Amino acid sequence: MRWEGQTTTHVDADALPGLEERGSVLEQWPTPGFDGASFLEITARSALNRVPGDGFMGGTWTINPYRGCQHACRYCFARNTHTYLDLDAGADFDSRIVVKANLVEVLERELAGPRRAVDAVQLGTNTDPYQRAEGRYRLMPGVLRALARHGASISILTKGTLLRRDLPLLASIARDVPVAIAMSIAIFDDELQQEVEPGTPTTAARLATVRAVRDAGLDCAVFAMPVLPGLTDTHEHLDRAFAAIADAGATSAITSTLHLRPGAREWYLAWLREAHPHLLPLYGRIYGRGAYAAKGYRDWLRARTRPLLRQHRLAPVRTTSGTGLTAPPARPSRATQLPSTTQSPGATVPLF
Repeated sequence: MRWEGQTTTHVDADALPGLEERGSVLEQWPTPGFDGASFLEITARSALNRVPGDGFMGGTWTINPYRGCQHACRYCFARNTHTYLDLDAGADFDSRIVVKANLVEVLERELAGPRRAVDAVQLGTNTDPYQRAEGRYRLMPGVLRALARHGASISILTKGTLLRRDLPLLASIARDVPVAIAMSIAIFDDELQQEVEPGTPTTAARLATVRAVRDAGLDCAVFAMPVLPGLTDTHEHLDRAFAAIADAGATSAITSTLHLRPGAREWYLAWLREAHPHLLPLYGRIYGRGAYAAKGYRDWLRARTRPLLRQHRLAPVRTTSGTGLTAPPARPSRATQLPSTTQSPGATVPLF
């Protein structure tokens, strides 16, 4: 197993004298107050990750304080990354959380070194930096202060209401460097939300966090995604979602359909087979054996969501050079007219 060389009892014959028994895992234990979860505290070698390529995130810097996520979202695209550690993409991803215990120390060292081009950093692109473990380890305040001292702009995407703890710090940092905050809220049905995202704060709690961000004087986008075919793509659900997002004071919203990448695909479809077996044929038509929804479905969803975003005065998020993630444009006025192609509320999911 890959972790055997990182236990505290492991002896490294190639290490310098006196360091033979120093492993990179500090401790591993079940923790009171975190029933069913265990933490693997490691000494990380690096804090900053450079995203390869030139796509949506290509060339940007990210920081992931944790690997695995207690939010336990059945659709999480990052699940398969746990298999790189010889852990499984299902229950292990939800409950065996890797903690980079020395993250702040390593980050400060890296920022002080030759990496002077670190001008924008994104947090929350893989697993959530404000999952429940952050309440115990408190890594984010040190990360934020280090980035601010370096002059790097900060982008945060989270489902965690623990973000509210750091709002005074973020408001202070925003006076000196760009700060972009986005709250992820995908499901506006309480029962369904607890089925699909069993470890997350409620939708109401996340909407309250959006209000708290705005009250702190910061912009807050909402990622109303992923949209789940047959479950959250109805006109009624989307209309309710965007109305609630607008009422919370969000400065923008964005949607995207579900991705079923390896790891997430197996975990999500196993749940769907048990909870909503009648939807399996629909998913077969939309996804086939691939990770991404068919173009016809994506086009249909775009045509459904765009008029609703305009109706609720939620302009789409656009990428800007200031933060490395997003900065929302001003909302359109109430007088904005819907296009003549608006679909009727009764429009149904197309059959593929």
